[in-house]
Amino acid sequence: MPEQSNDYRVVVFGAGGVGKSSLVLRFVKGTFRESYIPTIEDTYRQVISCDKSICTLQITDTTGSHQFPAMQRLSISKGHAFILVYSITSKQSLEELKPIFEQVCQIKGDVESIPIMLVGNKCDEVQSREVETSDGEAMSKKWKCAFMETSAKTNHNVKELFQELLNLEKRRTVSLQIDGKKNKQQKRAEKLKGKCVVM
Repeated sequence: MPEQSNDYRVVVFGAGGVGKSSLVLRFVKGTFRESYIPTIEDTYRQVISCDKSICTLQITDTTGSHQFPAMQRLSISKGHAFILVYSITSKQSLEELKPIFEQVCQIKGDVESIPIMLVGNKCDEVQSREVETSDGEAMSKKWKCAFMETSAKTNHNVKELFQELLNLEKRRTVSLQIDGKKNKQQKRAEKLKGKCVVM
């Protein structure tokens, strides 16, 4: 189990060009760039609340290429939660997540207790869709992880993606909200704590 530090580490994986950096930049900075610049590895930080105190959400945006297997293994071993991104316009990009998911299982062991989100990005590009929503849902059921479609370009489900990921963390309470005011969802979640809920 990773040490309880003041950082909550989220790692973003996916093939090149699926929009990992765009999602992270849209969430952290609220910006979107049309041009594609390949990433080697970038880390972004955002202040969030964790077990009623403040901690740092550390988001590692990884490379889409397979040239750095050691970096990938290190990111997995240090990560607390994982976002696996594919593009709905590329079946291949969903296929490329399989070895990454297998590696997360291999390094982390029991992944059912780890927040993992399968994300179909570029859902605004309806005309070019190659992966149906039902395909993404089927894969997430198989992997026993959560699923969401997003668009970094139109800012669709971006904040929701990160909030939902934090909601999946059961070992501590992590939230994007720092002001101490609880929204309805959080109140409901607290009421349901300790009860099993079928999602």
